[in-house]
Amino acid sequence: MSDITLLLVDDQDLIRAGMAMVLNATPGLRVVGEATNGGDAVARAAELRPEVILMDVRMPGLDGIEATRLITRDSPETRVIILTTFDLDEYAFGGLNAGASGFLLKDAPPADLVQAIRTVAGGEAIVSPRITQKMLELYRGRLPATAAAPAAATPLSDREQEVLVAMGRGLSNTEIAAELFLSESTVKTHVGRVLAKLELRDRVQAVIYAYKHGLV
Repeated sequence: MSDITLLLVDDQDLIRAGMAMVLNATPGLRVVGEATNGGDAVARAAELRPEVILMDVRMPGLDGIEATRLITRDSPETRVIILTTFDLDEYAFGGLNAGASGFLLKDAPPADLVQAIRTVAGGEAIVSPRITQKMLELYRGRLPATAAAPAAATPLSDREQEVLVAMGRGLSNTEIAAELFLSESTVKTHVGRVLAKLELRDRVQAVIYAYKHGLV
């Protein structure tokens, strides 16, 4: 199995060096490039096609939010994790709307960072229910336009509704499978159907949808 390739984006040399040291020492992960600002990140992402990008937001020039928007638009196979200093950072919310697969605090333990990378590389999202709820309270009315009620012609089944609620609580496919006594492949199928029926881009929008509609 090949290594998960990573691009580190931060305007502080020490932060990039620290992350690179930890990540390159972790089996299955490989840092293939670094960038000091959003513009450089967009260029490096197009050149290197990393699987996961760790993206700071407050950088000179093009910030991490716009860089994330451009990267996820042009390279949808690349996953972006927004790194924030504060758990209520408005930039984290903007990053999720821009297409990021989640966000993580910069002072998170290395084990959490590694787990986050592996999770998003596997197609899931990193969204803390506690932080998501607080952000929704702060930025209500600024949710993605796609997070709308389902059309009457395509209602969710009872099982799909259960899966949506579990996603809204921040559970992974493995955790949903254990809680609902289903196989992971069945959960994955239900997740795909939920996203398709509600016309949601990814699990991040599913979490936002669940909170917005009072399901969690």
